[in-house]
Amino acid sequence: MPRAKITEVAREARVSLSTVSRVMNGNPSVDAALAERVREVAARLGYTASPLARSLVLGRTQTISVVIPDLANPTFQAILRGLSHAAAKDGYHVLISDTEERVEHEKEVAATTRQRTDGVILCAPRLPQDDLTALLPAIAPAVVINRGPQRHAPAVAADYGMAITGLIDHLRGLGHHRLAFLSGTVLSASGEARRRAIDAALDADAGLQIIEIPAGVDFDSGAAVAPAVIDSAATAVLAFNDLVAMGLLSAVAARGIRVPEQLSIVGFDDIPFAAYTSPPLTTAAVPAADLGRSAWTAMHALLSGAEPVATETLIPAVVVRGSTGPAPG
Repeated sequence: MPRAKITEVAREARVSLSTVSRVMNGNPSVDAALAERVREVAARLGYTASPLARSLVLGRTQTISVVIPDLANPTFQAILRGLSHAAAKDGYHVLISDTEERVEHEKEVAATTRQRTDGVILCAPRLPQDDLTALLPAIAPAVVINRGPQRHAPAVAADYGMAITGLIDHLRGLGHHRLAFLSGTVLSASGEARRRAIDAALDADAGLQIIEIPAGVDFDSGAAVAPAVIDSAATAVLAFNDLVAMGLLSAVAARGIRVPEQLSIVGFDDIPFAAYTSPPLTTAAVPAADLGRSAWTAMHALLSGAEPVATETLIPAVVVRGSTGPAPG
């Protein structure tokens, strides 16, 4: 049986096409008795408004864009999961774009996807701050995850500096004084927060040494720097994230180095695999799903004409497991 058309409902109910559209999309401006008549005719004819028609009437796509730098990273996956579940409860879909850590593509991707969606959430953008400040008004409404406060958009972030400080305090409490820091993405705002916390720790503790070793953000990059870590004579390592820590953990084990008896290793993020490495990984647990949910709350407020929280900061918790132990005597 052919699907009923909106013109048939309008003719049968003796109303205009726009009235049918308003009724079927829940617009409260239509007289209650008239709306009931339209709904009765629509039900009898088997008419339902298509999503495309609804979008045209409301001027909304019911879709938001999320731009991330690396879809393979479990932390970003957790952020997306929290965000998409929250958005779905409000009747919205999520369009995901992965820039694969290519900073030069972020502006183009954000601008292009904004043309097809109702708003953009930038998840940990790598853009320099001046470029980000210029971009945000052009793609509004927008929300930023894991960057500092923004003039033109609400921001939701984890306090990476506080978490690094907690990890350093944990290692110092175990007697470690010579640490290696495996730095990650150069333009990462969370990386800069880590460096500031490290500088503050060095200023406050004359007995602390931290050697920075350039590294990436994945398993392979952690494995690749194992020789540099060994040559540094560090007794403990602060890895940029859990993936890097896992790569290093595997590489030093293959060289016969015992963790944590000879080398302590800490990660960052607390991805699902972190508790199941050998030994289990000490790390800082970033509330990734909560970041996603908070980002959606801010976006939904913008879409609804409400006032979102300008800046929300979530605190990662240090999780101590078997990959850290007393400094070797």
